Amino acid sequence: MIITGKIKKARQICAKPRSKAKVVGFVPTMGALHKGHMSLVRRANKECDFLVVSIFVNPIQFGPDEDLARYPRDFKNDEKVLKKAGVDLLFYPKPDSIYPKGFSTYVEEVNLSKMLCGKSRPGHFKGVCTVLTKLFNVIRPDIAYFGQKDYQQVQIVKRMVADLNYNIKIKTLPIIREKDNLAMSSRNSYLSLKERKESLCLYQALLVAEDLIKKGEQNPATIKAKMQGVVKSKKTTKIDYIEIVNAENLEKVNKIAGKILIALAVYVGKTRLIDNIVLNVKK
Repeated sequence: MIITGKIKKARQICAKPRSKAKVVGFVPTMGALHKGHMSLVRRANKECDFLVVSIFVNPIQFGPDEDLARYPRDFKNDEKVLKKAGVDLLFYPKPDSIYPKGFSTYVEEVNLSKMLCGKSRPGHFKGVCTVLTKLFNVIRPDIAYFGQKDYQQVQIVKRMVADLNYNIKIKTLPIIREKDNLAMSSRNSYLSLKERKESLCLYQALLVAEDLIKKGEQNPATIKAKMQGVVKSKKTTKIDYIEIVNAENLEKVNKIAGKILIALAVYVGKTRLIDNIVLNVKK
């Protein structure tokens, strides 16, 4: 496995397999890798000839009161597991190489970014789109892999790729969960024992919603109220949002029908967690 933080070198390395018509796969991460990340790596390794993984904790997607300074970092372990997984290139740039002095150009999607997480994290998706634009320009992958846990992010990336005429296929893979069904996240390490136990309410609320829909409930307000009850029953939780939206355009629905996304963001203690499910409901 080649490791570099140099943009020029990474670009040169990725150009070689591309010149031989080999499929270049890309998994962008912020490190502190868990089984969710590795599920993307394994799939990409199966489907691609040359696999690139990036590790970059992107400062411009964190708000001023968010957890940039304490975000989990474990490069030695990340390097070990990626090498074992057969990754060809680990791109590990420093912030000042991605955002050099005088940097002033940003990429922003302005519709999908207004909803869900975009409401409580202004500027977050602008940071995501900007760094992915730069990474895509360096790596020039044929396929990029993302997890469903960040569903809104994936929809925004798909929109950005289409709008900017990137010749990149975006693949979304299922959420990977702990044995007790908590969605895997690097931020789970922040949770105390009590918070870790109470964090299960996110998935429990989603199951309540799914069950109500299976029983014929079509009113989003009724379903959201039941979900709120599940989350609010825990002492350490605070709801950021609970929403039921169209899975394609992320707009709120008045009736449960078609392909829908049920998503929530909840603070468990000081840790913000997200989860979701996607359902296809007969009209």
